[in-house]
Amino acid sequence: MPYEFARYLKIRAAHGATWSPDGRRVAFLTDITGVTQAWELPVEGGWPEQLTFHEERVSGVHYSPTENKLLYSMDAGGNERSQLFLLGGGEEWDLTRVPEAIHYFGGFSPDGERIAYTATRRNGTDFDVFVQDLPDGEPETVWETSGYHTVSAWAPNASFLVVSRHHSNLNNDLYRLDLTSGEATLLTPHEGEARFRGARVTPDGESIFLATDRDGDFVRLARLDLSTLEMEHLTPDDWDVEEVELSEDGRWLAVSRNVEGYSDFMLFSGKGRRVPGPTMPEGIVGGFEFSPDGERLAFTLTGPNHNPDVWVVALPDGEARRLTRSSTAGIPPRTFRRPRVVRYPTFDGREIPAFFYEPETSPENAPVVVNVHGGPESQSRPLFAPVTQYLLGRGYAVFAPNVRGSTGYGKAYTHLDDVYLRMDSVKDLAYAAEWLRDRGHERVAVMGGSYGGFMVLAALTEYPELWTAGVDIVGIANMVTFLENTGSYRRALREPEYGSLERDRGFLKSISPLHKAEEITAPLMVIHGKNDPRVPVGEAEQIVEKVKKNGGAVEYLLYEDEGHGLVKLKNRLDAYPKIAAFLDEHFARAGG
Repeated sequence: MPYEFARYLKIRAAHGATWSPDGRRVAFLTDITGVTQAWELPVEGGWPEQLTFHEERVSGVHYSPTENKLLYSMDAGGNERSQLFLLGGGEEWDLTRVPEAIHYFGGFSPDGERIAYTATRRNGTDFDVFVQDLPDGEPETVWETSGYHTVSAWAPNASFLVVSRHHSNLNNDLYRLDLTSGEATLLTPHEGEARFRGARVTPDGESIFLATDRDGDFVRLARLDLSTLEMEHLTPDDWDVEEVELSEDGRWLAVSRNVEGYSDFMLFSGKGRRVPGPTMPEGIVGGFEFSPDGERLAFTLTGPNHNPDVWVVALPDGEARRLTRSSTAGIPPRTFRRPRVVRYPTFDGREIPAFFYEPETSPENAPVVVNVHGGPESQSRPLFAPVTQYLLGRGYAVFAPNVRGSTGYGKAYTHLDDVYLRMDSVKDLAYAAEWLRDRGHERVAVMGGSYGGFMVLAALTEYPELWTAGVDIVGIANMVTFLENTGSYRRALREPEYGSLERDRGFLKSISPLHKAEEITAPLMVIHGKNDPRVPVGEAEQIVEKVKKNGGAVEYLLYEDEGHGLVKLKNRLDAYPKIAAFLDEHFARAGG
């Protein structure tokens, strides 16, 4: 093995570009220091300058549209209770100052004098909508309401906000919130579930470009007329539109579609007509941000053999140029391997899509790590994954399935694992293991985080004979205690997917791996952050205690200063080499 794991974990990433008002500089987020902070770089080239210097991760950075001030978000110890800060001219302002509340930034007003955001300041659960004058104003509640809300956009004349009310991960509505009267008007009436995202108000204030699956199986680009609420679809019902961005002058509309996991970039005029656009590098593009003059587009590019970086392209047909150059820690990028897109049959005759990464040497019988994504309304995609590349270099294969319930393959596919269909997705995992074994891969481990951690534990309890080992990272062991103890605002969002405690408690208990822990025969590693607000640490403690009581083999890593996942480099440098050693040991035993 030419490179130790620590080298892979020190591969850097840059993302989240935001333009200075004069269009000469781009600020962005990068983990150069080991914890994500805000940095800045001249667009025409130069040395990057660090802007924030915190021990905690900065999770978002946004330039004022009118002056050299930056707003950024930051939580503490991974608790996800983000606070908002303003930085400029050598001064820094703590704007929100309620550390027990969650704050989600919703953008600057067009004149840069105010910001909008949603926050749980009132009761810790409900996300009210606030507007606040900068830099020293007090928060003004403009919509006191119940449930989970985010601000999608400001009107160009600042007369209203577009606010999203989230009913579940797959169902939301958009409202027009008048900032003078306080009246909230529903813009997206619909029956059943539908997503409305990427809302951007046109300069004349008369319509909104957005992406929605209200009238089809996939998320399509559409234009919503604000006077009639009629919707015009602008892309076909075949792949999901995932990002929509409109230039301030309304001249260009940048759109990306998720085609088999990769991004397909599309350029439209501000009238909604597709036009020839630039040729983008292959991979996954996102984080679109137009320059103030609308002539250039900044974006983040990542791919299986490209660590994330910020790029810039001149419109309409310029050549994309890499702006940041994040280090690969001395590892030649040519050694990074790309996956094959495969489909394997499952129990009901469906074909399950997956990305199959194979090592350079002896791929035909390599041990395989089946890496299960979280969500479950999410998707394994061919983005850059240092852990995957390390495992490949070690001679392991990595198999990333998109079992039923995953996004990216249509609304109907995403609903195939809802509530009482939950264990069908676990059966898809079992069929993945069987498919791999039929092809000569006798040693198969399963690894996943968050909901993927539940899938690991469920696979080990439902199909114990198939797995060589399991790695559960911040996973759910008991569906009942998870729903009882997760963040108060999250429970209502998760119950449409998992089931209701009031209605489905018996079923939720019956599928919880905790209550079948005696079935776990494969060695298990469990990793968790003590401050996790999504999947509380009690989930890890329960399963570890139960497996130990049953005489099973389990290793437990607890990190006191982490939340839902490991973000601090020092903790990743501790945990992931231990995961590798765990897999090495048990693959070797199974091979002997």
